[in-house]
Amino acid sequence: MPARVLAVTVDCADAESLADFWRRVLGTAPPRRWPEADGLTYVELPGDPTLVFQPVPEPKSGKNRLHLDIAPAEGGRDVEVERLVGLGARILANDERHPWVVLADPEGNEFCVLPAS
Repeated sequence: MPARVLAVTVDCADAESLADFWRRVLGTAPPRRWPEADGLTYVELPGDPTLVFQPVPEPKSGKNRLHLDIAPAEGGRDVEVERLVGLGARILANDERHPWVVLADPEGNEFCVLPAS
């Protein structure tokens, strides 16, 4: 029997703050929090997929090997990019040869914004 993706987990310094950024990006319901055995609190955003923010002590280093691709529910890609920058993202690459814009969340995790489909 095949497996299924249960969640995408994001390592971060400040799980509360990063989950709040992504909650505003995606418009999800309020997060769920749960402690684990070592005393860390994970923050989970419901959705498809579920995003889990896991606090870790080490800073991000290097380019992500996995990233999220998102598209606006309505409106254009550039309007969405402007909204996300207003929420705290920053633009990393905007090459007019490609339909996507590469952004970074407040902790430097890369993600792409594509046109609405």
